[in-house]
Amino acid sequence: MSQTSTGRVTAAQKIDQAKAQGRTALVAYLPAGFPDVATSIQAGIALAENGADILEIGIPYSDPVMDGPVIQEATVEALANGFRVREVFDVVRAITEKTDAAVLVMTYWNPVLQMGVREFAEQLAAAGGCGIITPDLIPDEAGEWIEVSEELGLERVFLVAPSSTSERMAMTVKATTGFVYAVSIMGVTGARTDVSDAAQSVVERAREAGAERVCVGLGISNAGHVQEIGAYADGAIVGTAIVKALKDGGVDAVAALAQELGRTS
Repeated sequence: MSQTSTGRVTAAQKIDQAKAQGRTALVAYLPAGFPDVATSIQAGIALAENGADILEIGIPYSDPVMDGPVIQEATVEALANGFRVREVFDVVRAITEKTDAAVLVMTYWNPVLQMGVREFAEQLAAAGGCGIITPDLIPDEAGEWIEVSEELGLERVFLVAPSSTSERMAMTVKATTGFVYAVSIMGVTGARTDVSDAAQSVVERAREAGAERVCVGLGISNAGHVQEIGAYADGAIVGTAIVKALKDGGVDAVAALAQELGRTS
């Protein structure tokens, strides 16, 4: 896998590689520190070794407004077990040292502000991370992050949704690097039996606004969903189903799910 001049594998590279191979990129989410730091590292490595192209490592947060009950419970458990924000860099480093997955951190913006945008970004870059997914940060309030990320070569992943106006869609696409995160539904995350019909429309609108790479998240839980998403998007983002697998069956179950999801991507 080719790397950037910084030595980090990027999400954009992994998506382009998957596209060249005629498949949909598999983007897998796990909260750092669930159920403990060591196990979250093992699970991340297992995902990368069994088909995940890109990993989203979530920072547990005390008020996860976008997350459904499975991820909420996992983050509460991680915090109860003593997880600290700086440990996310240990998780990222351990995964990037052992695999060629692109590793992004997914976080609400407050923990980044608390640490300091530049320090957080520098620590992430040093750990081999390729960027940050920021679900509650909008581009017009992201000036410092845009400046620092440009300087350090980190990817910025912003979210668009069915409710995004044309103006907001254009602004978000322009500010995004790596890939645009298309939210398929309004509401919280969680595994569902069907992917929202709105997903394709959001992807099409993002492409019309100039997005080169679009991945779809929220509600994707099985191989059929990944295949369905792949018909119109560059990547499928799976979170709740992976967290549930880790909770119920440990690292082996996570590896098996990644293989199943990857077979149809």
